[in-house]
Amino acid sequence: MTSHRLPPELLSNSEMAEADRLTIASGVPGYALMENAGAAVALEASWLAPRHGRIVVLCGPGNNGGDGFVAARLLKARDFSVTLGLLVSIDALRGDAAAAARAWNGEITAIEALDLDAADLVIDALFGAGLARDLDGPARAAVDRLNAFSRERKKPVLAVDVPSGIDGTSGQVRGVAVWASKTITFFRRKPGHLLLPGRLHCNETIVADIGITSAVLDVVRPATQANEPEVWGGLYPVPRIDGHKYARGHALVLSGDLAHTGAARLAARGALRAGAGLVTIATPREALGAHAAALTAIMTAVCDGPEELAAILEDGRKNALVLGPGLGVGAATRALTLSALAPASRAKILDADALSSFKGDAFSLAQAIRGSGGPVVLTPHDGEFARLFGDLSADDERRWLKSDADPETLQKRLNGLRSVSKLERARAAAALAGAIVLLKGPDTVVAHPDGRAMIDDTSPPWLATAGSGDVLAGMIAGLCAQSMPPFEAASAAVWLHGAGARHFGPGLVAEDIPESLPAVLRALFQSFGLTFP
Repeated sequence: MTSHRLPPELLSNSEMAEADRLTIASGVPGYALMENAGAAVALEASWLAPRHGRIVVLCGPGNNGGDGFVAARLLKARDFSVTLGLLVSIDALRGDAAAAARAWNGEITAIEALDLDAADLVIDALFGAGLARDLDGPARAAVDRLNAFSRERKKPVLAVDVPSGIDGTSGQVRGVAVWASKTITFFRRKPGHLLLPGRLHCNETIVADIGITSAVLDVVRPATQANEPEVWGGLYPVPRIDGHKYARGHALVLSGDLAHTGAARLAARGALRAGAGLVTIATPREALGAHAAALTAIMTAVCDGPEELAAILEDGRKNALVLGPGLGVGAATRALTLSALAPASRAKILDADALSSFKGDAFSLAQAIRGSGGPVVLTPHDGEFARLFGDLSADDERRWLKSDADPETLQKRLNGLRSVSKLERARAAAALAGAIVLLKGPDTVVAHPDGRAMIDDTSPPWLATAGSGDVLAGMIAGLCAQSMPPFEAASAAVWLHGAGARHFGPGLVAEDIPESLPAVLRALFQSFGLTFP
């Protein structure tokens, strides 16, 4: 049966293969899994195609094609008009796929000879998530032809596991990929169902139960999850009836000069709305008047350089710090960042200019982070990530490799920074820097140095507006100030950020995000079972 409540665990190609292996080793035949998968595909197809409609099934050489053979057989038994095309010779099929082909009681047509034009629905069962090469030759031609059909005829395409040509682990296109109307996958989604561009090719993804039990997750132990309250809700800092503002932490936000004060106020408002008991903006003297005129519930403190910042941070009650929005790129911001990273247990959120000020010198930032004595969250967008971690010179690499960690492991992580996979890049950066890395975008990834990661697919496009990242940095600080663990705080902030934008809708500007949070938080707390007068 299919489930529209999607489990949060995301399995890489290798993890999914291990889940299959464990299930088969427990006594469930592989062919039974294929039968169940094909039955789920047939059921979904029967909803997409008109009654007794014309369905074309495109089968490839592996188990994905075997699923297609099963679906074709079952659809034919339900009185659909089914045409099956095979990419390879039937003699090339092996194992369960060959058995499924033998059970098919209809004709098999070479894919290039198929007539797609009359189809009401095409099922893409060419290649699954584990595709290991770019598509070329007849396979590429088949995908191009299928895409032309769906574009011109406006008929649905149902992809099996992933749209053919999409890498299930990275979400990247292997040469060319099918544009599906809907995707049905099995047991659990893969990261590629959420990461771009894979998510766009999948369109809507549903998950089918094919007989793999969740017990295999105890062995597979997937490190990646979809970002949703089910994952971090148990750690969310719900206000207590006997609480007070001092128990909810004190967030500090550093401000830029007089011409660049807005970013700090956005971050501070985000921290306050996320629940921090107190929020202070540390501002240069020249900008104090601008802040004082604009702020009410948010306090101010004068800070004109690293020495004054250090003095402010002597107050350990200020337990979360945001540094970067509107500060400017250069030596002054670099010095402030290094001062902020002096050993202390508070959480530090480094965003925007605090990251770009270390362009080409991620090693020095990482060394300071590792000596900071508290959790650090880095929140780059793709451009800031490239400035900080991209294009490492040979000298930069030698500096990393001379550090105390195992050289082979370090080299693997350095290589990961250049990966096409956003997930792998974020993981590599988190491990190298010893910080939580929140790599922003429509498919935001939050990565922990220990390898855990969240992928968010809930953010609407209107979040792409000036200042929204500043609000997000403040929201992370607001949750950290309330002692929410920083990895979960970053993940929760991303989710709330997107939920606030969805609540407001089109026309959103950054100032609207904090003001949308009360309604979002009310709904979240109600989902936790809390009631309100």
